[in-house]
Amino acid sequence: MPSLDVCFSPELLHLYNLTGKIAVVVDVLRATSSMVTALSHGVAHITPVSELEACLAYRDQGYLVAAEREGLKADGFDLGNSPFHYLEEDRTGRFLAITTTNGTKAMRLSSSADEVLAGAFLNVGAIADYVRKAGKDVVVVCAGWKGLFNLEDTLFAGALADRLQGEFTFDHDATQAAWHLYTTAKPDMMGFLANASHVQRMKRLDILKDTEFCLQEDVYTVVPVLKGDFLVPAELA
Repeated sequence: MPSLDVCFSPELLHLYNLTGKIAVVVDVLRATSSMVTALSHGVAHITPVSELEACLAYRDQGYLVAAEREGLKADGFDLGNSPFHYLEEDRTGRFLAITTTNGTKAMRLSSSADEVLAGAFLNVGAIADYVRKAGKDVVVVCAGWKGLFNLEDTLFAGALADRLQGEFTFDHDATQAAWHLYTTAKPDMMGFLANASHVQRMKRLDILKDTEFCLQEDVYTVVPVLKGDFLVPAELA
């Protein structure tokens, strides 16, 4: 039986051997939620980029460029890090390059895995179906906040564990902790996260609607998978 493990921060990834495994990178608020939404609404592929200048350079190749730092859209970019940017205007067929404070870094650091997926509450059921069929060990890589633990990404790990219980082993305490947190939070996710640091940060920025959107489960069926430099829907990989 395959195993499900959880890495609470990219800073801890050196403790994990990702070889032969699937890494599910999650940045609920909001990078991977935006990536899932973008691909679900017609964006052709996404290039995750670590640095602002490198991301901005993709504009010369006809890309939409999106960047977030400290929760805000970076100056000079087309888009920030809100999933609503892919709902409010048709982006069908466009290429997207994106850099964020935490999520894109976590994705690059996970590249030694057999496959790197972008997970969010928005596609948690589809992620569960995908890894169940793959039959490989899975490590959920929580993007956290600047290397620190955060609640929302850990709750996603718990939600995935909830979907996979009985089919994957939970050999490590991190998975058990995430699962128990999720079962506690599930009846009222917004209430449970009300005092979470990033939710408070988003409240100060007046973007709580993004939080509410990103905590919805099973809105989309797309599974973004990293192929070379590009995130594409799994069925196109």
